[in-house]
Amino acid sequence: MALFSRRHALGLGIGALSAAGFRAAPTAADNGTEMHGMSVFGDLKYPADFQQFDYINVKAPKGGAFSVIPWVRGYNQSYYTFNSLNAYVLKGEGAQGMDMTFATLMSRANDEPDAMYGYAAKSVQISPDKLTYRFTMRPEARFHDGTKLTAQDAAFSLNTLKEKGHPLIQVQLRDFVKAEAPDDATVVVTFAAGRARDVPLYVAGLPIFSKAYYAARSFEESTLDTPLGSGPYKVGRFEVNRYVEFDRLKDWWGADLPVNRGSYNFDTVRYEFYRDRDVAFEGFTSKSYLFREEFTARVWATRYDFPAVKDGRVKRETLPDDTPSGAQGWFINTRRDKFKDPRVREALIYAFDFEWTNKTIMYDAYARTVSPFQNSDMVAEGPPPPEELALLEPFRGQVPDEVFGLPFVPPMSDGSGQDRALLRKAVQLLNEAGCVIKDGKRVLPNGEPLTIEFLNDEPSLQPHHGPYIKNLGTLGIEATFRLVDAVQRRARVEDFDFDMTMERFNFSATPGDSMRPFFSSQAAKTKGSYNLAGIANPAIDALIEKIIGANNRQELTIACRAFDRVFRAGRYWVPQWYRNTHPVAYWDQFGHTEKLAKYTQGVGAPENWWYDAAKAAKLEQAKK
Repeated sequence: MALFSRRHALGLGIGALSAAGFRAAPTAADNGTEMHGMSVFGDLKYPADFQQFDYINVKAPKGGAFSVIPWVRGYNQSYYTFNSLNAYVLKGEGAQGMDMTFATLMSRANDEPDAMYGYAAKSVQISPDKLTYRFTMRPEARFHDGTKLTAQDAAFSLNTLKEKGHPLIQVQLRDFVKAEAPDDATVVVTFAAGRARDVPLYVAGLPIFSKAYYAARSFEESTLDTPLGSGPYKVGRFEVNRYVEFDRLKDWWGADLPVNRGSYNFDTVRYEFYRDRDVAFEGFTSKSYLFREEFTARVWATRYDFPAVKDGRVKRETLPDDTPSGAQGWFINTRRDKFKDPRVREALIYAFDFEWTNKTIMYDAYARTVSPFQNSDMVAEGPPPPEELALLEPFRGQVPDEVFGLPFVPPMSDGSGQDRALLRKAVQLLNEAGCVIKDGKRVLPNGEPLTIEFLNDEPSLQPHHGPYIKNLGTLGIEATFRLVDAVQRRARVEDFDFDMTMERFNFSATPGDSMRPFFSSQAAKTKGSYNLAGIANPAIDALIEKIIGANNRQELTIACRAFDRVFRAGRYWVPQWYRNTHPVAYWDQFGHTEKLAKYTQGVGAPENWWYDAAKAAKLEQAKK
């Protein structure tokens, strides 16, 4: 699961308040040196006078249109529908692309693991204890109605998101205490002692809303009113559940900032919504939208033979993905009594034949996922070395013994679809857990049948479930595939009303506080969190804190590998598959840089691509 691209930063303020209950904000000297950017460990590639990011084409022309179906989502967004222009609260189905309408305090550099540079804020000063961040706002920053964007707006936005934002935002703002704006030019942001390492970056990447706009409006409601933004695009035409367009501001105040130069090149960006993936593919073949990343190996291998591909009007590329691929799998809802025993959960892993599925359904396009840090150096391998053991020893006796040996790896099958050795192992595990066969059905220790409903909103995934369900039937488990619409699935998942459901998520190269919504005991109890499995494990909670508290990248990697061992020992999911490339197809009227920046989420489209008028003219000529 990929979230919004985070292109944000903050402005801190100098508060000279003498009223009772207030204290003066730290002076500039207390806050350290004024910096043009920040990162988790303080390292920055670009100097204060940099003019552009190296991976950007600053000569990219402006103009043209880009259209796509959603392929990333965050907070209340859906891949298939939308009914609200508020994408930062729990209510409604938020429209894709709303992040392009808001400026943020700082913006990510995609050729560094976690560095951010000035956007709406031109600089930041950080106190020696790293609990107070003072951002200085750019005087030229403006909302779309021409009003000035000030520190008052930034402080209002952060405080409002902490109080009323989507639960996932609230979880990640746990260590954010408050934002104050003693004047229009500065924002003082205060963090709690022992704060998560990456929470200042997260804060700096949140959208800035207009305080005046929301003075007479409720922030937490679903709405189709266009919010007042300050980003490179504003909401254009839209039709609920069908499409939404964003129009580029030709005189945008931030266009020539180093973090934006050469980006946001299309005049119009349009998101098309389809309820069915096959119908969406047909829409692409008929040029109903122009860009598509293909996530179905079968389609990539067999269906890109339509005339526009053969005659070159549609171009196919396989672009590298050097970012952590993360976790994709069936997550097991351990809140339900029938899944409390880890032996039952492990039996479910043995029943899935990845090798057969990959070969028969997915054209051998994938590799097996084993870790939530897949495709990174944070994956645990071999016995734990001394530095990992030092983190794990306090939990000896509280976690499975395997944590201190080789990390769990899903079994490799013989590729037959019904590997008898693996199914025998699954039977053994179920019997050991007290789940025996009675009248031909597998029953729980309390005598109730062991049944599983796979909840999904995507019909194209039925072929992947079918053989798995058949194997579960061989074990005496009655399993079914429940297809619902996207809205219903999201509602049920947010309420944790499911047995097993399929999901994908990934982390940045510098994971930290962002892990809490996925793995922490707090998130297990939080409606709408991404902790689908209901993980409530003190050892995992403690190791998350070790990850968050790492002082350098080496410590971070060690802590992540230790966490990985404990997570994998918990058998919280049935791991599926991943690939380290982006198969994309597009109508050949776009340009992009030859090589993607290493930490680019997705393929950098539409932000860093551009419209090629000469190619577009050839397309028009070919049509005639």
